[in-house]
Amino acid sequence: MPASDIAAIEAVLQTYFEGLYEGDTDKLASAFHPCSHLYWDKDGVVQDLPREEWFAMVRSRPGAKANGLTRADRILMIDQSGPECAVAKVACQLPPRYFTDYLVFLKTAEGWKIVSKVYRFDLRP
Repeated sequence: MPASDIAAIEAVLQTYFEGLYEGDTDKLASAFHPCSHLYWDKDGVVQDLPREEWFAMVRSRPGAKANGLTRADRILMIDQSGPECAVAKVACQLPPRYFTDYLVFLKTAEGWKIVSKVYRFDLRP
């Protein structure tokens, strides 16, 4: 796959990391497609959260940066299966929660966008 696609996906991931850390929904909106959803398991039941509902939650709480928390995020893997589809596995944190995110990307007319996020987290002291 073209190196330019990987670089573009990495740039979206950096915007995602910054948006998470800063609690900046404008940055998150530039990374996530408007139709995107977040999914996770809660007590054996799949939870489904549309992007705008997630953004409302982000706006209602101080970001990690505002709380003086250390930023530690990293790209663990990017797999591009074709010119329009990719997935990334990333690690990020909002202590005491330490997340593993699986982010599905599609290349749209506006560039690479996250269309789905599936995540889990560990609680650590």
